[in-house]
Formats: sequence, structure tokens, C-alpha cells
Amino acid sequence: MINEQIRDKEVRLIGENGEQLGIMSAKEAYKMAQEAELDLVKIAPTAKPPVCKIIDYGKYCYEMARKEKEAKKKQKVIEVKEIRLSPNIDTNDLNTKTGAARKFLEKGNKVKVTLRFRGREMAHMAKSKYILDDFAESLSDIAVIDKPSKVEGRSMVMFLTAKR
Repeated sequence: MINEQIRDKEVRLIGENGEQLGIMSAKEAYKMAQEAELDLVKIAPTAKPPVCKIIDYGKYCYEMARKEKEAKKKQKVIEVKEIRLSPNIDTNDLNTKTGAARKFLEKGNKVKVTLRFRGREMAHMAKSKYILDDFAESLSDIAVIDKPSKVEGRSMVMFLTAKR
């Protein structure tokens, strides 16, 4: 809220140089802002009384946008990478998949390990759980199980995250 939009009876006013000007009516504060040829901007609307500051509103908006952009740059987006396995996977193929998962985890991503069943393989789902357990065990030095293995339709799913 800026200038005439501020309808509060009393506001705590901060000057253009950051000095405290005390508690006064919103009309008085607005007059002081007009005299300084600046805007009266409500900074903390939830405070009692609300905090207003005499500043250039355009410059204030620009600074806020720049701060948001800077915060966005520093954020790390965690992706979920998927590794698909089948119940009759051989040891060398499993090692290759483990290596790929290791790379994902080192980059800071989560890994979703999916064991997919087709046709007659559905009858032996319980016997194939050891494949996911072995996979997690081989990555236990850098990864921890985020969500343990559970059956979802025609597949068994487990999530791994990097150790902190």
C-alpha cells in the first residue's frame, strides 16, 4: 500500500534516511512524504501500529525485484531422477545402473528406483524385493533410503537421497 491507500489511524513512521520519526496519523505522515517529494509506503502492515517509510516507490519495487532474483539464483532445485530395473537383471547391468544412480546422488538429486514387472513376473513380486535391497546396499556409503520399497501397480518403487 502506498500514499492515499493507507487507511490506518496511526502509523510508525521511518524517514528517508532510516531514522525513526515516531508514531503519528497517516495523514500527517503522507503530508511529510509529499513535502519530501517521495512516497509513503507501508512496509510492515501486520505490526502494531503499522510501519510506514518515506521512500521512492519505484526504486523500492526495483530493489525488491532484485533481491527476489538474487534469492532465486542461490536456490538449489532438487530433481528426482528415475532408474528402471527389471526382475531378471544381471549383476553387471545392476552395477551399471548403480553407477548412474551414484552420479545422480553426487549431484544432489533424489533417485527413484523402479522395479518393473511384466506378465508372469507379477506372480513373483515378493521374491524380487532383494534386487531393490541390494541396490540400496550398494549405495549405502553415499545414500540413505528416503521411502522404503512399496508396490505400486505393476512396479515396486523406492526413493534414495544423498547422505548429509
